[in-house]
Amino acid sequence: MARRVSLPKADDLFRPTASKPLDRRIDQKVDRENDREDEVDATGDGAGRRSSGRVRHDEKMTVYITSEELLELEHARLSLRRAHGLAVDRGRLVREAVALVLADLEANGDDSALVQRLRQA
Repeated sequence: MARRVSLPKADDLFRPTASKPLDRRIDQKVDRENDREDEVDATGDGAGRRSSGRVRHDEKMTVYITSEELLELEHARLSLRRAHGLAVDRGRLVREAVALVLADLEANGDDSALVQRLRQA
C-alpha cells in the first residue's frame, strides 16, 4: 500500500526561521559593524562613505555588463582571494567599488575619476 506524503503548506515554508535571541545577535553584529564604519568615517579614511558589506540587502538593482567586463570582475575576485586572502563575492566587490567611486565623486567633484571617465565616453 502506498503512503501519501503530506507536504508543508506555504505558510510553513515562508515563515521566519530566526528566533528573537538570534535576531538580537544579528542586530548587535550590525551595530558593531556600523560603529566600526563610524570610526573610519570619523578619521576621514573612508571619506564619509562605506559599502554596506555583509548585511541583508532589501533592494535589488540589475546591471548588464559585457562578457569581457564579467571576466575582468571575476579575475579581480580571484586575484583578491589568491593574493590577499580575501574571499568576497561579486556583489560585495561591486558594492565596494561603487562606494569608492561615490566617495571620490563627493570629495573631488569635477576632478573625480568618475566625472573624467564619463566625459571621455
